[in-house]
Amino acid sequence: MADTVWTIARLLAWTTDFFREHGIENPRLDAEILLGAVLGKDRMYLYVHFDEPLEPAELARYRTHVKERAAHVPLAYVLGTREFMGLDFHVTRDTLIPRPDTELLVQCAVDFLRARAAEGGDEHSVADIGTGTGAIALSVLHYTEGTRVDAVDISPAAAEVARENAERLGLAERIEVHVGDLTAPLAGHSYDVILSNPPYIPTADIATLMPEVRSYEPHLALDGGTDGLNIYRRLMADAPALLKEGGAIAVEVGIDEAAAVAALAMAHPRIVRTEILKDLAGIERVVVGYTE
Repeated sequence: MADTVWTIARLLAWTTDFFREHGIENPRLDAEILLGAVLGKDRMYLYVHFDEPLEPAELARYRTHVKERAAHVPLAYVLGTREFMGLDFHVTRDTLIPRPDTELLVQCAVDFLRARAAEGGDEHSVADIGTGTGAIALSVLHYTEGTRVDAVDISPAAAEVARENAERLGLAERIEVHVGDLTAPLAGHSYDVILSNPPYIPTADIATLMPEVRSYEPHLALDGGTDGLNIYRRLMADAPALLKEGGAIAVEVGIDEAAAVAALAMAHPRIVRTEILKDLAGIERVVVGYTE
């Protein structure tokens, strides 16, 4: 690249071909996203200024990003950020990358908490088990009032990312991030809502995932055991005891796991009914268990 004048148009064309040769799923889109990030501009800017050359420092930074992406490092890790529920979250390789599917879980919690607030009470409490980036917990806080969250992650590094995101979003005073195993740090507390997007991929399926996922995202946040249900068994055995009257536990589930997870919830004496919610693709994605 060194002896060529690399304009935006030329660079995008070259990168698209390079990504395609390396099996990147959306080569042109990824090239545009990376270049836009380097320039601090949106994608429309790239088309309006297609003949603009890059400065040497910009080109060097872009080349580093392209090299990482060609090795199938996820875009979110290359850029260190991911949008979720209209908010920007810092991500690292210690955290699972937030997915659009999980927004259904957040919206379920927001709707439940708003309805509960309308019934009365000044403050409502939420627990987020396996918080990772804090995307679920912090999105719920952003879209509700009078809500506080206890967030838990077994990974100290992930917990630190969640704390950083809380500071960046101005929500640090409404959340406490704990390091620990599932509900262990929450003993003695009670919650209106308990949320979790736990590991739910069967162990044998990890090797079949896209290289971006299997090679870079933390297996601790992916591997759900032989049948994908290991964490649900533990959650549904312990977490409902921490719910207030009329509370709810809501969890994201993998494909074809909803019925089994709902049965695990109903096995707890405090859960009186369950509900299964489908995502935009019609997949059963969230299981909700309610107490009286």
